[in-house]
Amino acid sequence: MNDMTAAAHGSHPSGLSYLEEPGRYGGIRSWLLTTDHKRIALLYLTSVLTFYAVGIALGVLMRLELLTPGETIVKPQTYNAIFTLHGVIMIFLFVIPGVPAIFGNFFLPLLIGAKDVAFPRINLFSWYLYIAGAFFAVTSLFTGGGPPDTGWTFYAPYSIRTGTNVSLAVFAAFVLGFSSILTGLNFVTTIHRLRAPGMTWTRMPLFVWATYATAWVQVLATPIIGITLLLVILERFFGVGIFDPEKGGDPILFQHLFWIYSHPAVYIMILPGMGVITEIIPVFARRTIFGYKAIAYSSVAIAALGSLVWGHHMFVSGQSYTANVIFSFITFLVAIPSAIKVFNWVATLYKGSILIAPPFLFALSFIFLFSIGGLTGLMQGALSVNVHIHDTYFVVGHFHYVMFGGTAYAFFAGLHYWYPKMFGRMYSQRTATLACTIMFIGFNMLYFTMLVLGLQGMPRRYYDYLPQFHTGHVIATVGSWILVSGLIVMFANLLIALRKGERAAADPWGGKTLEWQVPSPPPHENFEEIPVIDRGAYDYD
Repeated sequence: MNDMTAAAHGSHPSGLSYLEEPGRYGGIRSWLLTTDHKRIALLYLTSVLTFYAVGIALGVLMRLELLTPGETIVKPQTYNAIFTLHGVIMIFLFVIPGVPAIFGNFFLPLLIGAKDVAFPRINLFSWYLYIAGAFFAVTSLFTGGGPPDTGWTFYAPYSIRTGTNVSLAVFAAFVLGFSSILTGLNFVTTIHRLRAPGMTWTRMPLFVWATYATAWVQVLATPIIGITLLLVILERFFGVGIFDPEKGGDPILFQHLFWIYSHPAVYIMILPGMGVITEIIPVFARRTIFGYKAIAYSSVAIAALGSLVWGHHMFVSGQSYTANVIFSFITFLVAIPSAIKVFNWVATLYKGSILIAPPFLFALSFIFLFSIGGLTGLMQGALSVNVHIHDTYFVVGHFHYVMFGGTAYAFFAGLHYWYPKMFGRMYSQRTATLACTIMFIGFNMLYFTMLVLGLQGMPRRYYDYLPQFHTGHVIATVGSWILVSGLIVMFANLLIALRKGERAAADPWGGKTLEWQVPSPPPHENFEEIPVIDRGAYDYD
């Protein structure tokens, strides 16, 4: 166990938690003008989950449209707008900011023994940028030529020629990118400068390692997509001819620039989730994490190698065969550090005194679903297979196994794991277990069916389909209903716990990292005195 000062175990001198401490202002201003990293995390939590609910609703509308061949509930143009909005909201407003902005903000300072992040005002500003970007995205639906219909990738030249309001949607993504960059800068500086005395790099919790690797990707990769999106706006307004082939531009250049950011962005999404899982597994296995350094360094390896494989999205775009072979090879290489994490999680469970609880069940679901996502990704990394399944529902299924089955399930695992610490209340574990079971069944009905549809030849993004795909779409749509039912049960359980849940102990799960050494919910400045660390975070002897 970490050797901490006695003050760290006690209550805050004022007797107030961060939820009650008003700071310099009272009422709503104490939240909107706060510089407390924990309150900013809750601002992110509220806004991110709001947009997540909207994204889920749009996804259900798509599945309802695809329940039968032909027109079911919407017209083709409306369907294009719905799947564009679903993608933009889920990627830019939920998956990318979800784990880093919420759990990173809340727990990073606690995990390293700091009282706050390095730049508290910039931290608040990044949330306002997030809200501004979300506002522009929503405004794009009701202004200009109507909702953008390009898909979340904004592929040129269609994104340049369409009469819908792509410019404002693209600008929204640009603003959201700045929020991501500022968050990354804050985390890198915080980890370098504010670690507690004695917390060396090899004593840091592994969620901190994952957040650190993610932050560097945010800082280095996000400017590329920012510049690319600005070029799209310039071309739409001034016709400068960068991506439009009619004006001497190159649409393939857009794909390169887009995926140079967007594939590393996959690791912005998944790496923090892996960090969450690495925190949960040893706690519920009652064992020291297997291969600490291997997991820590694999986070950095994933961030580095993941920045070099963007071309595997473009195997059928006409790029050279040599480039295809190189990108395919690196794609298989990046699977190695991901596999290291999975093997080490499973090895940690071996001979463990396992405690079955909702966070652990969500973590196990993550491992299973992410493994399917990773293996289907390797299938697409193989050149000969990719030619046949490119732009089919197989890609959609794979993507959701990684993003939803990976990042979102890690988010749910972290939410159930740290909920007692964040809010000082315990939820119904029986209801949470039921929700996890329902979601797992619905998820696989929905997305595994998409893998099968893709292998059968069903193209992605199509409004209509041939009769032979009807059975698969019916199964997938029913799966979406089951999945949403599980989500409703899960969030209802957490909301009820806010008012009626039992008071949570400081350490309800038996964790050994620093956040479990302070009261639940934590005091305003986390620690009365900065703790002193003399051992690693995962010792269970």
